[in-house]
Formats: sequence, structure tokens, C-alpha cells
Amino acid sequence: MCKGDRPPLREDEQLVEVNEHLRLIEKKNGLRFGTDAFLLSAFCRTRSSARAVELGTGSGIVSLLLAARRKYAHVTAVEVQAELAALAARNVDLNGFSRTVSVLSLDVRELSSRTLGGEVEAVLSNPPYMKEDSGYASPHDVKQAARHEQHGDIRDFAAAAARCLKYGGVFYTVYRPDRLDSLFTALRGANFACKRMLFVHDSPDKAPSMVLTEAKLGAAEGLTVLPPLFLHDTPNRGLPRPLSARAEEVYRTGEC
Repeated sequence: MCKGDRPPLREDEQLVEVNEHLRLIEKKNGLRFGTDAFLLSAFCRTRSSARAVELGTGSGIVSLLLAARRKYAHVTAVEVQAELAALAARNVDLNGFSRTVSVLSLDVRELSSRTLGGEVEAVLSNPPYMKEDSGYASPHDVKQAARHEQHGDIRDFAAAAARCLKYGGVFYTVYRPDRLDSLFTALRGANFACKRMLFVHDSPDKAPSMVLTEAKLGAAEGLTVLPPLFLHDTPNRGLPRPLSARAEEVYRTGEC
């Protein structure tokens, strides 16, 4: 397919254009591209000669953002749901990144460096953040599995990251602040030390809605908590609001 051609879409799909001029095929009843995915890609440090793995890629958007920004030499996007893995592969092809992004349909609990053909320097994930028996149960299986821990919890994701990484490699996550205890327990259990953390708020009057973490395999403790990122300077009054200057900079540079 030539770049710019409109891809064939199924009845339950739509085509959207997102950051970095990427075109993304999404499931109408699936998870949509959001702030958490973009910020995770921006939080990852650039290592242009390194290999990375994304656990739970969904539509493939985080891996595509990394490729568009040339943050890594190659990214393997892992997705347990075969339907979503096929969708991610179509999005990779659609955007012309088949040389730098490959899609692997596999449960993260079965993933290791042997599967990947060797250890990698970075692993990143926007893992399911709700316990399997908690919260609203979506009638759509794809969305339900993406949000709930049906195919592994945060301990499984941290363990998979440790199996894939070189000693001293880094594991990036975006997660819910109210589950930080589960995240830190999982990281410690897999021999990670959290080294960098960023809380993200809608505005200064709101509690954080997400937290970004960078953990290093085999490292000693020593955590740097970055200044909070406020996406907007003013409270939400139901009217359109501009992004804060800092958020604008993150979206412009792809770094935070």
C-alpha cells in the first residue's frame, strides 16, 4: 500500500490521524488512542541504537510513536489478543514502519529473551490497570481484556520485562496512582529499582490521574520524583482549555 492511500476498513473500525502524522486504524468499540499512550512514549529516553519491547501493544500506537521519533533502532510490539495483534501489524504496515517495528502475538507470561532472539535494552508497557473482578465490565471483549488483568497482572508484566532485559536495562510503565503499591511490589519482586517517576494531573486542583515510572534492572535504590506535569493550567469548567506550556512542549518534542 502506498503511503496516503486509504486502507480497507472493516465495519467495526475507523481511521484517525494522531501525533507525528500517524494514521491509526482503531476498533470503534476498543480502547482509543489517549494521553497515557502518548506520554509513555514521551517518557522513554532516546537510545537510537537500542532494541526495545512493548508489552500489550493494542493497536500498536506506542511502538509507532517510538518509531516515528526514532527513539529505538527496533521495537517488538507484543500483544496477546490475536485480533489486536493483527490490527497492530496492519497499522505498522500502513505507516511504513515494517523495518523498525515487528508485532508478536504472545502472552507476556510466555515471553523471554529467547523468544526475542536476545536480551533488549528497554521494555515499556501500558498494562491493564484494573483487577479482573473490579470496575465496570465492558460488553466488548477486546476492551475488557485491555483494561482488566485477564492475561496477567502487573507482577507478570514486571517479571516478563526482567526476563527480556539486559542487566541494567530499563522498564517504563504508565499506571494508576492508586495502585502504586502493587506496582512497586511487582518491581521489587522482579529485581527492579524505580529510578524516575512523574505524576500527571489534569490541572493543579486535581489529584494525579496517572503516574509514569522508569525502573532499572538490578539497580540500587535512588528515586527521582520529577515536578508534576499539569496538562492544563485551569480547572475543567466544561469549556475547551488550552494545554499548559509544559504540556505543549511535551507534545511538540515528544519528550517529558
